[in-house]
Amino acid sequence: MSFDELGLSDKVLQAVGAAGYSQPTPIQTQAIPHVLARRDVLGIAQTGTGKTAAFTLPMLTMLETGRARARMPRTLILEPTRELAAQVEENFVRYGVNHKLSVALLIGGVSFGDQDVKITRGVDVLIATPGRLLDHFERGKLLLTGVELLVIDEADRMLDMGFIPDIERIVKLTPFTRQTLFFSATMPPEIQRLSEKFLSNPVKVEVARPASAAQTITQRLVSTGSDPAAKRETLRGLIRDAVDLQNAIIFCNRKRDVAVLHRSLQRHKFNAVALHGDMDQRARMLALESFRTGEATILVASDVAARGLDIPMVSHVFNYDVPHHAEDYVHRIGRTGRAGRSGAAFTLVAPGDERSLSAIEKLIGNAVVWSGPTTAEAGHAPARPSRERGPRRGGGRGEAEEAPSRSRRGGRRESAGEARAAEPQAVRAPAPEREPAEPRREPKREPQREPQREPRREPRREPQRDAERTARPARGRARREEEQLDTPSFGDHIPAFLLRPVVIKSKK
Repeated sequence: MSFDELGLSDKVLQAVGAAGYSQPTPIQTQAIPHVLARRDVLGIAQTGTGKTAAFTLPMLTMLETGRARARMPRTLILEPTRELAAQVEENFVRYGVNHKLSVALLIGGVSFGDQDVKITRGVDVLIATPGRLLDHFERGKLLLTGVELLVIDEADRMLDMGFIPDIERIVKLTPFTRQTLFFSATMPPEIQRLSEKFLSNPVKVEVARPASAAQTITQRLVSTGSDPAAKRETLRGLIRDAVDLQNAIIFCNRKRDVAVLHRSLQRHKFNAVALHGDMDQRARMLALESFRTGEATILVASDVAARGLDIPMVSHVFNYDVPHHAEDYVHRIGRTGRAGRSGAAFTLVAPGDERSLSAIEKLIGNAVVWSGPTTAEAGHAPARPSRERGPRRGGGRGEAEEAPSRSRRGGRRESAGEARAAEPQAVRAPAPEREPAEPRREPKREPQREPQREPRREPRREPQRDAERTARPARGRARREEEQLDTPSFGDHIPAFLLRPVVIKSKK
């Protein structure tokens, strides 16, 4: 089937042909006709299958009629990260070259003023992250009552990052007559419940088994020690010995490890850039662009680069850490082997990663082949217990790309006792016995005598005045104020200035 048979407009077909595409992917073939028929769509497909174009192309066809109004976007696309939102905007610019449509991008790291100007003029397509979208709405700069088509992309990633409460609030702000497109790479029970809540009689489009890896990717496991220096040395050896390595993405579980590994690779003369959630938006876009254009051959990143980024020519993926969640492994290695190309994925396995590795193999349905001896055969020593403090409690809304202690799929949170029990305990030699030290003798001190204090003298009271005060009944606030004036606190002597009469001049 070709794009001509999907019902797209001539302008869209010309843009697709100019971009060099002639055959639609399976997700595009099945989803585009239902979107054009104004049906709600539940799309499930692994990463790199063309989900973005599956809703971008029909949206351009549908937006050819109608006009945008101020502060009321016609369509809304929600993305979990800034990079994904910027990538969707690039797709609209590429395929909408023959359309006169206005597109606005609401993401963090950009001034509110520039975004408000675009919204005020009126936009046909609004692409946003949930946090920044709600910020504009709470400022009174945006209305969602005119949304005709709502797209929730990478829904499982939204769940991981804790955006589901924001998504539910945004959906309630849109009209119930809207058309909703719901796309996800995996389908856990939580996502299933959300799809039933947001969609109305949807058409389910599933082109691949959920959480399955592409068959064109060669997966290998490499044993390594837990020492960071030895682990970095093993990774450098893999990069040097890799066959036909054009460029590579290295994934770490923590942002701190991304920065450390990036500096280490630069010291060893590797052309590497870093990408993680703590970087400002300009630095993130520059690093991503330099990797796309080939200026940098290695991208060291956290899971912020594991979802949906369109980098088709990645030849190798290295997992510096085994991901804590099995679904992240599928998304990471999905950065290579895209569009039918071959790719290679290597995962460094250290002592203590057996549980995470078992979950990955259970999810993908087969065992990953080891390159060399396994961790048990290699006899690597377990890691020493870390003395560093754990992550702080709380945390704002945003990209939750590293939260290993929190269950991303609704599972129970491990207690501190279970975490300590899971860690290997280091064997310590018994401390030598010491002779009991003699008790320290303190010098005798003479008791200090407290100075005698004179007894406090009570102010002398006149018996006649005390009798009068006892006899007088309390008659409200004015009476009490009179009694207070009758008993000054100056003792027996009253200053002369208090006895001087007060003359109040009347105002004419």
